[in-house]
Amino acid sequence: MTLREVADRIGGWVDPGVAGQEIHGVASLAEANPGDLSFFGNPKYVRALRRTRASAVLVPHGFGEELPVVRIWVDDPAGAFARLLPDFAPPEVVPAPGIHPSAVIAEGVEIGADVSVGPFTVIEKGVRVGPGTVLGAFCYLGESVRVGENCHFYPRVTIRERCSVGNRVCLHSGVVLGADGFGYEFRDGAQQKIPQTGTVQIDDDVEIGANSTVDRARFGRTWIQRGTKIDNLVQIGHNVTIGEHCVLCARVGISGSTRVGNFVTMAGKVGVAGHVEIGDRVIIAALAGVSKDIPAGEVVGGIPAVPMREFKRNLGALQRISKLHDRVSELERALRERAG
Repeated sequence: MTLREVADRIGGWVDPGVAGQEIHGVASLAEANPGDLSFFGNPKYVRALRRTRASAVLVPHGFGEELPVVRIWVDDPAGAFARLLPDFAPPEVVPAPGIHPSAVIAEGVEIGADVSVGPFTVIEKGVRVGPGTVLGAFCYLGESVRVGENCHFYPRVTIRERCSVGNRVCLHSGVVLGADGFGYEFRDGAQQKIPQTGTVQIDDDVEIGANSTVDRARFGRTWIQRGTKIDNLVQIGHNVTIGEHCVLCARVGISGSTRVGNFVTMAGKVGVAGHVEIGDRVIIAALAGVSKDIPAGEVVGGIPAVPMREFKRNLGALQRISKLHDRVSELERALRERAG
């Protein structure tokens, strides 16, 4: 693509004098070579910008620093770069429709048009799979599972009995939906299992990363609502409800019966206790531990999680403890000398 074509595609502006220059690939600022396009969207990468070997860089409107590379001005460099990626990336590998001869499919299973069923996939009785869905190798769908249209399940996805998945859902390798919730009671000197008789419901346009798990409810449902995106290695406990368009980053763990509102963000390794209510548009910083309800709109961090202003104040005080200790020791020594 020429730089003019790039700019036109993303609504940007480029100097007409260089608009005919061609771009052959895309890369990060640090890894780009001549012929590549990159982007600059965060001030902390200004050093990498000044050193990049890219032929052209997307920069935000108002960025005026002179550079040895061509600049294309756009509203949102990161977003514009993401829109260009498919034009330069290899085409997505999509298996052809059809059922591999090694798949094991029970009688009476309903499979829609243009479904792809990969090698050694097992589909139990009573399952319905909507048109256009892809089931990768070694997937397992338990009895009476419901899967919507145009889903993509990568190899080794497991969906246990009676769970349901909406349309356009993407489950990456190793996802398990509907394993038993972690419920026990200590009776007669031993841990006694509490039956987990509920289901899991995944709504439309959800994506769940590799090796993440969503446990079935003790009764009722564990529910992931429309548009939510879940990273790798996330654990969702039984009877949890996650609202619409949430983002859960890697290694988040949410205990049973917690309710999470819409548009909530949980950064990496957040832990949430059971039976907690988290309001809409809450942001929880990485490594935070949530042990009580959080009202809508709050930004929290720390263990236990507190409002971000308080967390930063507490963190600053903690970092001054060693100096305070030294100062107290000095004062005690002076007092002893004076008393002696």
